[in-house]
Order: sequence, then structure tokens, then C-alpha cells
Amino acid sequence: MHAWHVPRNGEPGEVMRLEEVETPVPGDGQVLIRVRAANVNFPDALLCRGQYQITPPLPFTPGVEVCGETADGRRVIANPVLPYGGFAEYAVADAAALLPAPDALDDAEAAALHIGYQTGWFGLHRRARLQAGETLLVHAAAGGVGSAAVQLGKAAGARVIGVVGGAEKAAVARELGCDAVVDRRADDVVAAVKDATGGRGADVVYDPVGGAAYTQSAKCVAFEGRLLVVGFASGTIPAPALNHALVKNYSIVGLHWGLYATKDPRAVLDCHEQLTALAATGAVKPLVSERVPLAGAAAAVQRVADGATTGRVVVLPGLGDGAAA
Repeated sequence: MHAWHVPRNGEPGEVMRLEEVETPVPGDGQVLIRVRAANVNFPDALLCRGQYQITPPLPFTPGVEVCGETADGRRVIANPVLPYGGFAEYAVADAAALLPAPDALDDAEAAALHIGYQTGWFGLHRRARLQAGETLLVHAAAGGVGSAAVQLGKAAGARVIGVVGGAEKAAVARELGCDAVVDRRADDVVAAVKDATGGRGADVVYDPVGGAAYTQSAKCVAFEGRLLVVGFASGTIPAPALNHALVKNYSIVGLHWGLYATKDPRAVLDCHEQLTALAATGAVKPLVSERVPLAGAAAAVQRVADGATTGRVVVLPGLGDGAAA
């Protein structure tokens, strides 16, 4: 089979190599999956760089989220078990962790439903306790993780303000349903959020970016608001000023979605059922901006790493010519 290998750490576009390799053999409790679509996630880039919390042995195949088919014909969503990731014709996954792919979504959309949407659901509902009528501020609102949070916030009855970088991404955020959009390249983010909320600020801030975005968030979070720390796509991990949280009465709430798989696996299944129901009604639908053949995976991961994409980029079977489909 064909699979992308990472023999050394570095930038995805430099270290990923498409090779012909043996089909992996699943271990105890694992299954072999024929990959129908593999979603590109920012952690794929971090894995290539050797900067993720998981460090698989070299060489490995990245691709942490797929829609695939089992030997008995089931269409499933899975997080492949590294080193046999999803940017390949076949991947390996834990049998107990397989989820049924929603009928309402095609393969590319289903591949993009899992990590970003589960992160959004647990973050907004379980950690931040978002309520209908509250204001939700989403950083990187046109990206894969941010677009999921926008849709989930709207489905929960919140007023959503999206922060993006550039006019093209602002248009995407509006199409997603943001009630207000702030272009961080052209606008004063803090002033714009306060203006949009009558000076009150956002009740919940969804921040997968870190760095300057976190600093802005702390300045425009509302009294008794919740600042949700989801990730650090900017590459800079902020150091919160706890005295500021004290005098302003807001909460700093962390979210590591991966922990739920071991701490509360039933909650992951319950979340998937709710996401499937939302997909069936059209309330959520992953924004798939690019569908690329397997040959284009390395370039796609690099574009995601560079912040040059909107929505989700999904790798489909077939070598193609490496160009966007």
C-alpha cells in the first residue's frame, strides 16, 4: 500500500515521504481500516515537528482522524493508532473506540466531525457551560477548530463573534453564521468586541490560538466570563496574570479533549450521538474547503501548519497529481 512516512522531525513539507510499504497488521483489540477520507489537523504538523505531546517512533504515518471502512463493511470514524496514521491507504485503530459515521455526512465531512467538534462540544458545554443568549467569542473562527465552535455555539443559542485574519476568512466566518466578525489584521480586537457587546464583553471565549489572542481575550471577557484555553496554534503559550482574573472575576478553563477517552469514555460516545443528531438536522456540517488526493497530503499538512487554510482540508484515496480536488 501507499503511505506517507515521517523518517525525521521537521516541517511537514520537508520531511513527509510517500512510500510503498506493507499493509499494517493490527494488534490485539485493534482493527484494520481502509481509509475513505483523512482529515488534516494541526497536531499532524506538530507530530512531524516532534512537538506534540505524543511522540511516535520514527518513521511513522501522520493522520489522526479518518473516516474509513472495516473488513465487515462498517463505515466508521476513528483516531488511528500511531505509527499507522490515516495518510495512507490503510490505518489501524482500536476496535473499542470506533464510532459510526453519520449518514448525513459524506466521507470527507465525517472525517472532519470527530476531534474538532468533540473538542468544541466538551469545551463549550461541559467546561464553559455556555448558555443560550450568552455571547461566545471564537478565535480563528474560519479555521477547522474555530468553525466547529461557531456552529456549535449557534446551535446552542449563543450570539457568536468570530475573530479572523483577513477579508477572505471574514467572509467565511459570516457564511458560517457569526453574528459579528472582527478582522484582527484591520481591527482593534478588544475595542471591536466591547463595541459589539455594549461594553460588557464576551461570556465565553474559545481560544485555540494562544499568544496575542489570549491577551486580547483577557481584556474583553465579561464579568464572570469563562476563558476557554483550547490550544496554542500561534506557537506561543501565554502566562496568565492571575491577579487580573481575580480582580475581573473571570475563570480560566482548560480543555484537553483526549483525556476523556480514558477518564470518561461514555461521555465521548454520548457526545458523538449528539453531534450525529445535530448533523442530521443540518445544525452542524464540517466546512471542507479542500479535498486533495493522497499525493497532496504533505503539501496540505504544511498549508494547515502555516495557517493558510480555511475550514478543513481532507485527504481522499487515490494518488492523483497532488493538486487540490
